[in-house]
Amino acid sequence: MSQQPGEGADTQISSELESFRQQWRAEVKAKTTAPARAGKSGLGNAGSSSRPQTYAESSVQHRSPPLPAAGTGVPSAPLTLLSSGKKPVTRDEDESYIQPLSFDEPSVSAKGGDSEDAHHGSQGEPQEPVSALEHYEKAVEKEELGSLGDSLRLYRKAFRMDSAVDKKYKNKHFPAPAPTASTGKTAATSEGAEKHEHAASGSGTAAAKPDAKPLTMNELIASFAGLAIEAAPPPIEGMPELPCPLASLPGEILVQILGDVAALDVDDFVRLARVCKKLAYVVAKEDQIWRRVCVESACGFGGMRRTWQTTIEWKPLRVDLLGEGGDLGGLEDGVEAVETKGWVEDEEEVRRRREAEQAAAEATTLALRTRSIYTSWQHMFRARPRVRFNGCYICTVNYIRPGQASANLVTWNSPVHIVTYFRYLRFFRDGTVIGLLTTSEPADVVHHLTRDQTLQHRDGAMKYAMRGRWRMSGIGAAQDSQDSPDSPEAFSSLAAATAAENKIVVETEGVGKYYNRMEFTMQTAGKGTRNNKLNWRGFYSYNRLTDDWGEFGLKNDKPFFFSRVRSYGLGE
Repeated sequence: MSQQPGEGADTQISSELESFRQQWRAEVKAKTTAPARAGKSGLGNAGSSSRPQTYAESSVQHRSPPLPAAGTGVPSAPLTLLSSGKKPVTRDEDESYIQPLSFDEPSVSAKGGDSEDAHHGSQGEPQEPVSALEHYEKAVEKEELGSLGDSLRLYRKAFRMDSAVDKKYKNKHFPAPAPTASTGKTAATSEGAEKHEHAASGSGTAAAKPDAKPLTMNELIASFAGLAIEAAPPPIEGMPELPCPLASLPGEILVQILGDVAALDVDDFVRLARVCKKLAYVVAKEDQIWRRVCVESACGFGGMRRTWQTTIEWKPLRVDLLGEGGDLGGLEDGVEAVETKGWVEDEEEVRRRREAEQAAAEATTLALRTRSIYTSWQHMFRARPRVRFNGCYICTVNYIRPGQASANLVTWNSPVHIVTYFRYLRFFRDGTVIGLLTTSEPADVVHHLTRDQTLQHRDGAMKYAMRGRWRMSGIGAAQDSQDSPDSPEAFSSLAAATAAENKIVVETEGVGKYYNRMEFTMQTAGKGTRNNKLNWRGFYSYNRLTDDWGEFGLKNDKPFFFSRVRSYGLGE
């Protein structure tokens, strides 16, 4: 009997289904009888006995799985096709089924969302934000994902619930670091560093202990008292040490040497503190050196002139005018008296009066220190008003002047001119001063502010240089302190002493028949340098012919600021 064409194919499919059904039943039976053993052994034992997800290659490997016929007993669960193209595996929802591991499928960790959904399926959807902070955090997440509409809606809702929710979010996710003590002034010891390292390595979550409180500047310098000057280490290990003459000097001789350095240049003396700790202690704490700096006239307050020393033209004063100094403000003897009367010839009388003035200045300095107006000689040198001679004072003035529009050019705006000019003052220890008003920059002027340039080479930048004289206030207080150091009320406090001595009067030549008089108050600009600013108090002109005074306005004039010039030396 001949076989129909479709019967052979149906018979083959039925045999394959029957074979698959038997394998599936055997696998289910094995899994239900020994679930624990199958879970531990995993793929090892199950793969050796039966591998339900891998089958022998056949001609129907890539065919779509046929639907089972009704009443054949085939499970009604849906068939799943493996990603590797293997035959489908059916799952029975009515029986317990443990999915075996297979290397043909991606690992559980690589599946990502599918495995997570299967594991956390019972947890349901993520909860909606409740508090204002949760709404704000959700809004930040939406903003990072690019959902600006949802982010804006959540931001609004969060701020309606709590207006300060942004600060709470910042404190939660970006907390401020805990304040730690600064260790810049002192270095930590090796023992403390080892303890800190041990504590940090022993517990990763424990907070580090705060560092010890750093020493103050006075305590740090006081700790250098017992140190000695050490020689520099040899350049090559094993070679003898280099000689250090300062290390073998007695302390008294070392103080005397440093005192001579301070008398020549205080700046060089202070820079010695950078050499070693011992010299830093001597510079900061040796009051004997600072007393010499304050008292002597070469570098200290002995060079502050409280009376006029010369005329405006740098000529010597008459002996009978040394008391008043021919001050233009008094005009009892005045400038005419200086010009009409003969010049002084008794040099001995001049020397005697200047020695008396020097003694009065020294008495004032000692009285200020005796009454504890200044805590130390170093404090006095820094805080007491004094004129500085190792540089010049510069005033920069800027103002705007309207210009004239061109008749041939139509513009919406009117032209203006920005005018800049400079005033220079250089003080000398003998009571003279050089004043200059020019448009030249400081770099082109400061090196020419000398007596020789003013007297002999009045050209270029020094064409309009003016000779003059200066004096400071405080002569009355100096005389009182010489007679009775406890009497003057001007030295009752630091502020009163400063106010009594911080005024400066400068008189210079003018144009033609005029003399100029400038009055300043000495102030401090900045935190480091002291006595580096001259504030205007008044600016006047004196007519020698008519004996009249005129006052200049100070609308555009700015204060003078000190600028150091190394070529000036000590200002001699």
